[in-house]
Amino acid sequence: MVLSGCAIIVRGQPRGGPPPERQINLSNIRTGALARRAPQSQPDQKDTPDEPYAFQAREFLRKMLIGKEVCFTVEVKTALGREYGMVYLGRDTTGENIAESLVNEGLATVRREGIRGNNPDQARLCDLEDQAKASKKGMWTEGGGTNTIRDLKYIIENPRNFVDSMHQKPVNAVIEHVRDGSVVRALLLPDYYLVTVMLSGVKCPTFKREADGTESPEPFAAEAKFFTESRLLQRDVQIILESCPNQVILGTVLHPNGNITELLLKEGFARCVDWSMAVYTQGAEKLRAGEKSAKERKVRIWKDYVAPTANMDQKDRQFVAKVMQVVNADAVVVKLNSGEYKTIHLSSIRPPRIEGENKDKDKRFRPIYDIPYMFEAREFMRKKIIGKKVNVTVDYIRAATSSSETSTIPAFAERTCATVTIGGINIAEALVSKGFATVIRYRQDDDQRSSHYDELLAAEARAIKNGKGLHSKKEVPIHRVADISGETQKAKQFLPFLQRAGRSEAVVEYVFSGSRLKLYMPKETCLITFLLAGIECPRGSRNMPGGMQVAEPFSDEAMAFTKELVLQREVEVEVESMDKAGNFIGWLHIEGVNLSVALVENALSKVHFTAERSSYYKTLVSGEEASRLRKDKIWANYEEKKVEEVVHVMEEKERTANYRAVYVTEITDTMHFYTQDVETGTQLENLMETMRAEIAAQPPVEGSYAARRGDYCIANFSADGEWYVFCLSVTWCCNREIVPSTRLAVIPPAFSTRTLAAQATEYTFAYIQVPQDEDARADVVDSLVRDIQNTQCLLNVEHSGVTCPHVTLQFADSKDDVGLSLVKEGMVMVDVRKEKHLQKMVTEYLNGQESAKTARLNIWRYGDFRDDDADEFGYKLKK
Repeated sequence: MVLSGCAIIVRGQPRGGPPPERQINLSNIRTGALARRAPQSQPDQKDTPDEPYAFQAREFLRKMLIGKEVCFTVEVKTALGREYGMVYLGRDTTGENIAESLVNEGLATVRREGIRGNNPDQARLCDLEDQAKASKKGMWTEGGGTNTIRDLKYIIENPRNFVDSMHQKPVNAVIEHVRDGSVVRALLLPDYYLVTVMLSGVKCPTFKREADGTESPEPFAAEAKFFTESRLLQRDVQIILESCPNQVILGTVLHPNGNITELLLKEGFARCVDWSMAVYTQGAEKLRAGEKSAKERKVRIWKDYVAPTANMDQKDRQFVAKVMQVVNADAVVVKLNSGEYKTIHLSSIRPPRIEGENKDKDKRFRPIYDIPYMFEAREFMRKKIIGKKVNVTVDYIRAATSSSETSTIPAFAERTCATVTIGGINIAEALVSKGFATVIRYRQDDDQRSSHYDELLAAEARAIKNGKGLHSKKEVPIHRVADISGETQKAKQFLPFLQRAGRSEAVVEYVFSGSRLKLYMPKETCLITFLLAGIECPRGSRNMPGGMQVAEPFSDEAMAFTKELVLQREVEVEVESMDKAGNFIGWLHIEGVNLSVALVENALSKVHFTAERSSYYKTLVSGEEASRLRKDKIWANYEEKKVEEVVHVMEEKERTANYRAVYVTEITDTMHFYTQDVETGTQLENLMETMRAEIAAQPPVEGSYAARRGDYCIANFSADGEWYVFCLSVTWCCNREIVPSTRLAVIPPAFSTRTLAAQATEYTFAYIQVPQDEDARADVVDSLVRDIQNTQCLLNVEHSGVTCPHVTLQFADSKDDVGLSLVKEGMVMVDVRKEKHLQKMVTEYLNGQESAKTARLNIWRYGDFRDDDADEFGYKLKK
């Protein structure tokens, strides 16, 4: 280093570390003093400017000597240890005499008071000074050299604006001081700004200041400082000023021989710093590559480094697998080539989440739908990778953590964190770029992070800038998804809609067993439990009142088969019916495959007798027969039994005819109808009169009642101004009107459903098929409304049904069967029941149908028909 025009710092060759330094002052000459800044602790003192030609003398020596070998002789050593002597360029005294060169250029004056006449070297200095004066060189020019005094700027008022004004273009500079390996003091040219610059993207070991004022170096701090000093100190460089967060100027120092930032990393003198890598203009991947090289070679600060996956085999670190399930926005379940299932977490990202404890207290809290953007994140991943093969590169294994220091229960189990790519696309980066996830910030010494961490940070920065997803200032998306699983009443209302819809789109959310699934219906925005029709799957183990029920053979295999085929896939379902628990029953199709048929063909289920009436029956039976012949899985121990004649003596059940008087209050478009018992009619009227009298005496406060689905309440009917009781979960069964919630009120306690049960009961007709053609069904409904609505009839329950009992109605006066009348008029077809005790009624209905055919009434008006000509779904005939 050149301290001034007449003083330099020299040091020998390094041997095992930075060599000692030595200051040499040039004998017999003097140069101008360089500018000095006043101590910050003494605000009353002023800065000292350059003396004329002081900086030029310093620059003359700097450009001549920095980085060069010199030879010096010591002539005088003072009591304080200062050494004065002559310095020569090169390895011996035959080289250029530095003092003579300075004097010759007019940049130094000779101390003539100490000149001895018999010393030729000193005499030569005097001669050179006289020649410089005569030639008016340097300080001997006219004017005294005031134009050579620098306007040094120690403080920048607005550093951020100053950095921005540089437009990240290289600025010429001289490195004046090296604080540590990654922080330097630079003189920016030509405007003489003296600034401290921290290298972007890296940090070297530092010197910590202790309480007593001494500095203690961190390991390799001195070596890192020497590495930077020996290459940059007082060198001509270019600096790219890249950012200025919190008054700290970040930049990159470029030397003709290389980039010091990347060299420090490669040699193990520095580590990458996440917060400042984002502004590094030369490419963050170069910094990561340099750090990775040092880690692999275990040099210097990485001498004890152990890679997160060092103990893993190559086949476990990098593999191809099939995605079976998207568990969360940051985790997937994959199937390895070995058939093993493994949960993989995406490295260094965090899915959307809700802070606080309310989510834990709310039993109805459903993360996938209730956390903003969680559903969008899951759907993005599901559509992108479900059922597809992906490349998995394990980045680190996150150890299990306990919920507290004393707890043995893990808060998080061990996690395999990896980078998952498909078609060259990093799934984690894609999620972050759309604002569906955020990037985890780590401690600087935490090496367990994504191998593409910088790309994730860059993706997050883009998402924030563009206001995507979680970073959007718009209102968050709300997913109101109704879960009607096990809600029998809700399922009853929904069933006709699904039956009419034919094939409906769905997404399989969960697989309970081989034949029991949970579906999300996108168009209807609801969740349903769905049972596969036509088959009988092996049951899994489950808790029963008497203890654990043992799983049937191949139940796990059946569930695994169904999971692999349909879990989180888009499917089509045909709903046929529902059970008593509110579960829908039907057929599920995926890419042309009927899941029921697939399970039977793979010997993982048997055909159930309910499949007989299905169009898939022949296919199911054929698949079952093939499985039995192969003796595969559930048929492994199957033995063909000999047919034996077995005579069963059975008591034939008799049909019970127990007609009671009812009042038909409503007929729906689906040919269901509601009735009230005549027997309790007087009681109902008296109750309503008493209730209305109490309401009139104590009217409800408008708007005081918060309506909830499933509640019984009262409403004011505008047609007559009276109050009526109804349930918010069922269809209106009498007068209809859409009213605001302010016209609803709580039932007075004395008149609840405990006093008198709900009076409107839903039924449907036995022995007849409901026309699926809308026009044909409308004709039947019109006829029924005309004949029986708001009239008294006789009702008998014939058999139970999925949604309501199946009954026959008789006109009160003539005792004629209403349903049979419809059949005889050719308006409906007969629903043939197989129960023996109902055969007499079925025969009577079939005879009525034959008479309608013969008379060519309504649907039978064409003469060239056969029994199978009538389309049971539309009553449209082939001609």
